[in-house]
Amino acid sequence: MDVIKNHISAIITKLFGIFFRCPPGPQNDHEDPYPSLSDYHDYEPNLEFDDTELQNATGETGLEEKVEVLSCGLDYLESPVSDGTIEENFEEELVDAPPYGYDSLTSPFLEDEEDEEDFRDVSKYGIVEVVGDDTAGRRVIVVSACRLPSSKELDHKRLLRYLMYTLDKFVEQDYSLVYFHYGLTSKNKPALSWLWQAYRAFDRKYKKNLKALYLVHPTNFIRVVWQIFRAVISAKFGRKVMYVNYLHELRQHLNLDQLSIPQPVLEHDERLMVKVNSRNNASNTSQPASSPSTQVPIPTQQFGVSLQFIKEHNGGQAIPPIVQQCVEFLSTPDALETEGLFRRSANVSLVKEMQNRINQGLVVEFNGDVHIAAVLLKTFLRDLEEPLMTFDLYDEITQFQSIAKEDRPRQVKILILEKLPEDNYQVLKYIVQFLSKVMDRCDLNKMTSSNLAVVFGPNLVWSPNGQLSLSAIAPINMFTDFVLVHHDQIFII
Repeated sequence: MDVIKNHISAIITKLFGIFFRCPPGPQNDHEDPYPSLSDYHDYEPNLEFDDTELQNATGETGLEEKVEVLSCGLDYLESPVSDGTIEENFEEELVDAPPYGYDSLTSPFLEDEEDEEDFRDVSKYGIVEVVGDDTAGRRVIVVSACRLPSSKELDHKRLLRYLMYTLDKFVEQDYSLVYFHYGLTSKNKPALSWLWQAYRAFDRKYKKNLKALYLVHPTNFIRVVWQIFRAVISAKFGRKVMYVNYLHELRQHLNLDQLSIPQPVLEHDERLMVKVNSRNNASNTSQPASSPSTQVPIPTQQFGVSLQFIKEHNGGQAIPPIVQQCVEFLSTPDALETEGLFRRSANVSLVKEMQNRINQGLVVEFNGDVHIAAVLLKTFLRDLEEPLMTFDLYDEITQFQSIAKEDRPRQVKILILEKLPEDNYQVLKYIVQFLSKVMDRCDLNKMTSSNLAVVFGPNLVWSPNGQLSLSAIAPINMFTDFVLVHHDQIFII
């Protein structure tokens, strides 16, 4: 009997080895046969079938490797970052993946987060911050080198885990990274081995939806590091990297007023501009890039003004015209059934052009482009002078996680029906009722209430300083999810 068992075991082992064996090659005897990460982490297989289940299957990591090996040799073209056009296929697994704190089997969000690592000792430095959206509707994450403490004060391995912890909340949708390099010194500069470890740690799921990496105020150190890593960094990832020598160059891609630019970085940029102006024999120095615009809005303007301003200049209409136009277009069956609705960014120049036309009171047409309309709706909400949920309600919303389950319906009704201004209430109700239609088609568009909460939460609620702290992300998303799920019980018909 033992002989038969051993024989069967040997056959199974052999079959398992044949199916899951590593690809042939001269490096097959090593633990990691592929020192270059570009084939695995930056490559997007152009396959005719959906590989979601293969990538998510537990205990079958070898199968994922086999899928990626099958795709070797294929060439995937991506347009340059400066164009802003997204040509990559939307991945179902990124849409279906629940946001941080979500548990579909119990409640909309987990109540018990004791298993999570406590990063308060790292977050206190403000090294990583979330600061809104760029001109293409992508979430913007800022990393500031000048806020990085000495390596004696902070373990860089722990910093890496914190970076991954932060990005995990946003990698399901398109996002951009801004790295302010000024302030990196010999005391706080990580070793090259750490940089390589970080590149390896940020695998395909992080790199796929990263659409732009802005390196602000690059120095020779940055250029040397780039040359060292160039051999193992794919050309596709390299096209996402953009050097920004002066802050004003960043304005064409981002709203600088929303960025959390450290004061040392602002002062450094001013010194650089003084030198530039001196070389050009300029008669006046450049103003700081962070100076807010003092331009008086024109009557037809809708972006960057208040709801009251729009209402006064549109005959007392409660719903801003651009909101109504976007919602009506996106409410068509084809738009509602678009996979990844509100997750994708759009062509930057086209979004800017349409914003300008709308502000001038000119007619705009979406020409069937669902993602343009979706980005414009998110941009409108984000560009309001005050968030739709108002600054006054920020503290209450960020405490939503601590409210007992049985008390949440009553507290949310008080907050929305009693404390929210009437104009804000009408717009919120209009948008939420539209989003309920999006949720009804979630089997096709993959946008559940939790996915929509991740996208819209930060566009409905933000702090008076314009920043979104990492500790506020979970309660804001939880509050938004609750409103979406219980919209028919909250809003007065």
